[in-house]
Amino acid sequence: MSISNAIVIGAGIGGLSVAAALAKRGIAVTLVEKAAEITDIGAGLQISPNGLAVLQALGLEAKLTERAAVRGQAVVLQDYKVGRQVARIDLLRGSADRPYYFVHRADLIDTLYDAARRNNVSIELGAEVVAVTPGSPARLRLANGSLRRAELIVDASGLHSKTRLLLNPDSVGQFAGQVAWRAVIANEISHPKEAHVTMGPGRHLVSYPLRAGRLINLVAVEERAAWAPEGWSIADDPANLRAAFSSFGGRAGDMINAVDRCTLWGLHLHPVADVWHENGVVLLGDAAHPTLPFLAQGANLALEDAWVLAKLVDTLPADQALRKYQSARHARVSRVIKTAAGNAKRYHLHPGVVRSAAHLGLRVASTVAPGTMISAFNWLYLHDVTAARNA
Repeated sequence: MSISNAIVIGAGIGGLSVAAALAKRGIAVTLVEKAAEITDIGAGLQISPNGLAVLQALGLEAKLTERAAVRGQAVVLQDYKVGRQVARIDLLRGSADRPYYFVHRADLIDTLYDAARRNNVSIELGAEVVAVTPGSPARLRLANGSLRRAELIVDASGLHSKTRLLLNPDSVGQFAGQVAWRAVIANEISHPKEAHVTMGPGRHLVSYPLRAGRLINLVAVEERAAWAPEGWSIADDPANLRAAFSSFGGRAGDMINAVDRCTLWGLHLHPVADVWHENGVVLLGDAAHPTLPFLAQGANLALEDAWVLAKLVDTLPADQALRKYQSARHARVSRVIKTAAGNAKRYHLHPGVVRSAAHLGLRVASTVAPGTMISAFNWLYLHDVTAARNA
């Protein structure tokens, strides 16, 4: 291996997965997290086959299913008025050994946390990083004044990463003109094992079951001119969500009316970082490439990053490994982010000729050639960073 020790910043999906992947290869890893405890935060997320490949390589799929992950059967696009189906993408047509899962974020965090501990990762909670300095060795300073050194520092602290700004001082996000409400409700409508995208004028609702179908995850997105802060844990009044989606009928309307607690998240567009690394310091996940949530790939990209980075630093000199990591990932994440941004426009079409034609085309394709619907995502879902050809 090219390094013997590393520090990872952030106990999110990217941080825990890269810590486990590095430690599994014999590297001594310390993970620092500013939160005082790992708590049951967040809501649902979707683990598609490309992300699952990494979890399988880490030996964690069984642990995830033990925590009641739901195997997704389809993605269904439907109209907002009464929930009429527009198109159905059959997720069971994909690779049988790489299912698609709907997972509570807290359950995935717990699974990765346990894996990191089993691989002897030293985890320090309540350890806030205030500065990172590239060098040989790289250094970081904690809020309590203590200094740490390591051959490699991986910043997986998310889109507000201080290291991202250090390496890319001109990288500034801008409000995307959209907000997203997030909520979890009891599954009292027998929601099938499908992700439903209910499309309306200037807005859409995503819903899917969690925890063996006992819960439903909701993400409701609305176009809006007024700026909103970027933070997915900001509480909001459910009455605002209901007012914004008052025109939604059928099951979508029932689910929105059932919300008693929600958060509001201002969506912001961030460029993929131009610089991901410098002299022993490297970015991972949202710290390098934040994405809008319209392709459900944020967690999956972080998992891919973690495997690629761990593999490269295990087999190449550190400086060469970091260069190859960025070059190997940049085009991939850029394509995913661009596709995600485009989905919002397709979901939010207003009544008229364009919307009617688009929905008709989807309906015909879904009925006449259903296999083409899922095969259009082969570039995304069948990408396997753990395969020998991609190692």
